[in-house]
Amino acid sequence: MAFSLKKTEAVLNEFSQSVKPVSLYQDAWKRLRKNKMALFGLVVVLFYFIIALLAPILPLYPYARQEMSHINLPPSFQTAGKVMIRTKEAYFAQVMAAEHRTEYTAAEKAELDAMQQEIETNPIHNRVYIFGTDILGRDLLARSIYGGRISLGIGVVGTITALIIGILWGAIAGYIGGKLDNLMMRIVDIIYGLPYMMLVIVLMALFGGRSIFLLFIAIAMVSWLTISRVVRGQIISLKNSEFIEAAKSVGAGTSRIIGKHLLPNTLGIIIVYSSLSFPGFIMSESFLSFLGLGVSAPMASWGSLISDGVKGMQLYPWLLLVPAIMMTVFLFAMNFLGDGLRDAFDPQGKNRT
Repeated sequence: MAFSLKKTEAVLNEFSQSVKPVSLYQDAWKRLRKNKMALFGLVVVLFYFIIALLAPILPLYPYARQEMSHINLPPSFQTAGKVMIRTKEAYFAQVMAAEHRTEYTAAEKAELDAMQQEIETNPIHNRVYIFGTDILGRDLLARSIYGGRISLGIGVVGTITALIIGILWGAIAGYIGGKLDNLMMRIVDIIYGLPYMMLVIVLMALFGGRSIFLLFIAIAMVSWLTISRVVRGQIISLKNSEFIEAAKSVGAGTSRIIGKHLLPNTLGIIIVYSSLSFPGFIMSESFLSFLGLGVSAPMASWGSLISDGVKGMQLYPWLLLVPAIMMTVFLFAMNFLGDGLRDAFDPQGKNRT
């Protein structure tokens, strides 16, 4: 049944009682609020996007600045200087235990004294790295947040592209039908058949080097295919409905029927698909970055940070755990939200609540 996006006035039911109609989205929001995990996912997703948008004005250390004296410092709420002293003392303690002695050598004591003097005179050692630093002394918290901006940007680009191209392509093919529908769907099949990784490699080879824009283009080229098929199927199932015949009878054109009558009745499944496909785009980018086909230094994404962390995870596990946990929490939150939206927009869900 078709629904209207406009605000409607109260009507009378069979008992002459005033009843205020409830729109699809009001009903969906009412059921979504009952899903605690979906609400949790929504809060987490909003938090990630707010942090990503406000990253340039947050009190973060420059994510690309290298401080070689702060290499591979573990996560701590203490200043970098104290962590440096503690780390160096722990190292000397292992050396003394291996050599069966209990006191520092003159060289070791001189090194500790020089480090202590440097810490007291250089204010840069007052930094606090709550998530630690990487192999080049860069703040892992700042790199994870800015890396999240890249990963979230990939998801946004993929989703927007899917919505703009996929909806128009699928709606036109489904409504017009016939030879045009067959031609448009064969084009979709051909693009589906192209190996995605090979497409990215070819783009990198043609334009040279690794670029975030090439990554955007590669994901945008294939992100709209599935949603076009979904929208086409929905349009085909609706285009012979009575409200479409009524629109035709009053002289509504093709563009008006698609834009005003058909697409509004497919928004529910489009919203659900978008929320469920968003994590897929992030995973695609992470996989490409893990293989070395993603963003190039000094820029980073969750995938590239995880790739770097794998190389040193035995000695410095925080290099892997920090970006991996941040990405995992976001993906779980998006999946919870997507599942909640799917249940909220499911017409059969009204009978279960």
